[in-house]
Amino acid sequence: MAHPARYEAFETNDPIDTLFRGFFRPVQMDRELPQIRMDVKENSRQYAVHADLPGVAKEDIQVTIDGNTVSISAEVRKQTEQKDGERVLRRERHVGRVSRSFALEQEVDEATASAKYQDGVLELTLPKKAAAAARRISIQ
Repeated sequence: MAHPARYEAFETNDPIDTLFRGFFRPVQMDRELPQIRMDVKENSRQYAVHADLPGVAKEDIQVTIDGNTVSISAEVRKQTEQKDGERVLRRERHVGRVSRSFALEQEVDEATASAKYQDGVLELTLPKKAAAAARRISIQ
């Protein structure tokens, strides 16, 4: 009876393969920074986005619209205040940049889009761009 052999699908003895083995690794997100959580709603005229960005100054938020792609990014800053004789037991506020991009079904009319930031919530009103009607051209 033959003994089963272990089979490695990507195992090779090629020196080029072994040179690059372990070189490409998945990018790890900084788990220390908060993630942008959001709700996206739609009606016949527009999209409404509510994104949680607690503790971020509105000057540190950027929203970019490119066709049907919306990008939100923010600079998150920690506030450090340490008094004499005090020691930090736990720090959960950090400095860094968070961002999130998403694509919508229809293009957004960036000229009439608006944003409002209040109580840590960014509210975007993104009107849908009117779809161009199909145009028939005559053949000469």
